Amino acid sequence: MCVYSAKMKVDHYLTDAQLDYFRSRLLKWRSELLNETNSTQSKLKGEKVVEADDLDTASNMSNQMLELRSKDRVRKLIHKIDKALARIDDGTYGYCEETGEPIGVKRLEARPIATLCISAQEQHEKNEREYRDDD
Repeated sequence: MCVYSAKMKVDHYLTDAQLDYFRSRLLKWRSELLNETNSTQSKLKGEKVVEADDLDTASNMSNQMLELRSKDRVRKLIHKIDKALARIDDGTYGYCEETGEPIGVKRLEARPIATLCISAQEQHEKNEREYRDDD
């Protein structure tokens, strides 16, 4: 899906200090998510209580399914963080994967795992709405 490779960029618009800031922020976020995931795993392992009532059992199973879905979202987010860290390492962090334009510091501050500039993101969202409307 990557139309443009920012690896061709020689001068990066982000300073080394800014890249270090984003790396530190991403690593901290990743660590927090891993700690959260580990506590969820411990909690799920400890919750193997068999309820006498079918409704209680169903309720507990439903809660565990919600926890597992949440854990899956966290897993995907950690993967996106890892990809952002790799982009910092290879010099492509901060550039839109589609246009090659800078994503912008304000956007990266709001969403450090962003891979698209505002205009490309808006186009994706527009395409998604049109696709959904066709159903």
